[in-house]
Amino acid sequence: MPDVGDRQRLYEHILGSLLTAALGDAMGAATEQHAIPEILEEYGGLLRDLRAPSSNTFSAGNLPGQITDDTSQMFALAEALIEADGELSENVWVNTLVEWSRTSPMARMMGPTTRPLLEAISAGEDTSHIGCVGTSTRKQTSFGATNGAAMRIAPAGLVFPGDLEGAVRLAWLTARPTHDTQIAAAGAGAIAAGVAHALELGADVYSVTQACLWGARYGEELGSRQARYIAGPNVARRIEIAIEEAVRAQGMEDALRRIEASVGNSVMTVESVPAAVGIFVAAGGDPLETVVGGTNIGNDSDTIAAMAGSLAGALRGIGVVPADMVETVKSVNSEDMEALADGLTEIAWRRVNSASVA
Repeated sequence: MPDVGDRQRLYEHILGSLLTAALGDAMGAATEQHAIPEILEEYGGLLRDLRAPSSNTFSAGNLPGQITDDTSQMFALAEALIEADGELSENVWVNTLVEWSRTSPMARMMGPTTRPLLEAISAGEDTSHIGCVGTSTRKQTSFGATNGAAMRIAPAGLVFPGDLEGAVRLAWLTARPTHDTQIAAAGAGAIAAGVAHALELGADVYSVTQACLWGARYGEELGSRQARYIAGPNVARRIEIAIEEAVRAQGMEDALRRIEASVGNSVMTVESVPAAVGIFVAAGGDPLETVVGGTNIGNDSDTIAAMAGSLAGALRGIGVVPADMVETVKSVNSEDMEALADGLTEIAWRRVNSASVA
């Protein structure tokens, strides 16, 4: 039976996860596609505050503190889970994603896997050909191995506190329509399981990383059985490497250089998910330091900072996230994050109590 304390504590940690993910997404948007040396030169060291993205980023035109498609999809998943009272079906989730792609201002930033699939689904077209490279199926391609499934997945962990299996199964249900590979399943499973465990009393940085590893392995197992098995590195092993580099590092900048050199920082799941877990370790689970790390690793920095932030916020709670940054993020985004956190808490609290009765 998971021990998450009382309902108020659970709410504060769920809100912490959502808001720290959004903070990381917004902060990292300013450094997306940049290399670490470029970032250090431009900002005179590690960027530690919210800036407007420049013209050479995908998020150009955003305000300081404004989120991208990453956490916009995360909030769409949270809303769908609340409307479904925690019992989300794949069809409902696909419809939610399609509606999001039609109506969200952040849909202009969609990634290379999500965009063509949702556009085809929205138009009523067959999607079997998408991602083809000289073949009639997607079987031999790496299409679906990008990080779209993992970047939005925190709510799957938030509604299953302490239930790693439940979190990973829900993660796979939400990944499969757009990212139907064992690699994407492993990445989404890693973040979902890490978040689910981070909500528990007694969780620490080490135990969260172990939950991430478990989730990556179980997610890969589900994906291997139920999806396309494609060539590529093992996500769990890449997470181990990122953790090893974080532990060896002498400070955050050294950790970022080590993690980039060993596992990468691109849009691919096998790079960005391990990088996020490694940065979470390098920051000691502190929410602000975690999103600062994700921001300054560059390349797909907004996604990495958002995923790492979801782990740190779930572990530490909203109380340790800088209040001024929280207010900025809340003021420039339309989502009612407190209401979403309350709705997710209702589902999570009911599950905790059901487990205690059982």
